[in-house]
Amino acid sequence: MENVSPSIPKTKKIKLNFTDSKYATGRRKKSIAKVWVKKGSGNIHVNGMKMNEYFKRPVHQIIVMRPLEISQVASNFDVKCSVKGGGLSGQAGAIILGISKALVAHDQNLKKNLKKDKLTTRDSRVVERKKYGHRKARRSFQFSKR
Repeated sequence: MENVSPSIPKTKKIKLNFTDSKYATGRRKKSIAKVWVKKGSGNIHVNGMKMNEYFKRPVHQIIVMRPLEISQVASNFDVKCSVKGGGLSGQAGAIILGISKALVAHDQNLKKNLKKDKLTTRDSRVVERKKYGHRKARRSFQFSKR
């Protein structure tokens, strides 16, 4: 008898050719995204999957598309991302920064619009560490009088 679980579908990773493309790195919280941008037809692939398959929530899809829509080149560039660490929101934020940096490397004229919407700067906020004697970073244990 085979030990194959029928409930988990395997999505096939797509091999992409991204020679002569621009590369940039984006970071957000604990996530790191490696992003390649080249002239193309507007396809976005994240970790070998289409963006719509990787980010199921429409909010994350809109966030990832933002730099391309602001610079009005959504249908002119193909994007390939390799992202790891953190959660989906952090990964989407890391991809934004990577796409913005790569677009600026491709065409310096796009920097003005991207900088105006603060997409070229790294968001340095990270989770505060837990302190000794506390339940969380700042939250203390419940005080009991009796």
